Amino acid sequence: MTIKPLFDKVVVEATTTEKTTKSGIILTSASQEKQQTAKVVAVGPGGVIDGKEVTMQVKVGDVILYSTYAGSDFKVDGREFTIIKQSDILAIVE
Repeated sequence: MTIKPLFDKVVVEATTTEKTTKSGIILTSASQEKQQTAKVVAVGPGGVIDGKEVTMQVKVGDVILYSTYAGSDFKVDGREFTIIKQSDILAIVE
């Protein structure tokens, strides 16, 4: 199944999280923070949203930083995705 986002939405998949700290302490899943970096999987077409023309600034394959509480999480075919608005993306990691 594929996910095709609408308007200014972006589908992202979280990058792998560190299971240990730099000093070697193993983190439980409960103590790990929500991941804020992700890889862009799909991008909506943009268009006119709330009366303003929106041009998409990210593309599939970009690694991005996004706001902590942004988006909605979904599980599709056993993989976890987050769908966020482009305005919740803080930066592209190069």
